[in-house]
Amino acid sequence: MAEIMLQIAGRPYPIRCRDGEEAHITHLASMIDQKARQAQQATPGLTEVRALLFAGLFLADELNDLKREAAGRQTRLPLDGDDEPSARAIEALAGRIEKLRDRLAASAPDA
Repeated sequence: MAEIMLQIAGRPYPIRCRDGEEAHITHLASMIDQKARQAQQATPGLTEVRALLFAGLFLADELNDLKREAAGRQTRLPLDGDDEPSARAIEALAGRIEKLRDRLAASAPDA
């Protein structure tokens, strides 16, 4: 186990993590620190707990927006058959796969 010291909202936090995860955990902590500092600047006098609460809410809001955006992209994919170029490309790939299957079947030793 590795031990690292994180700085969030001006306070040190000693954290243990798996070996090799130090850089990742430090990066995540810097994201939390950035949001906590934004909360402290927007509302001077916030307690440490409330600054961290707002940091968590800011990050959760960003995550929610990204999930919603990703879901919207999935529903807009043009794979309903109306997209002629995509349909042709898929048919061509299917044909290539069938040819490869036939070649592999022909070269395989009989079992």
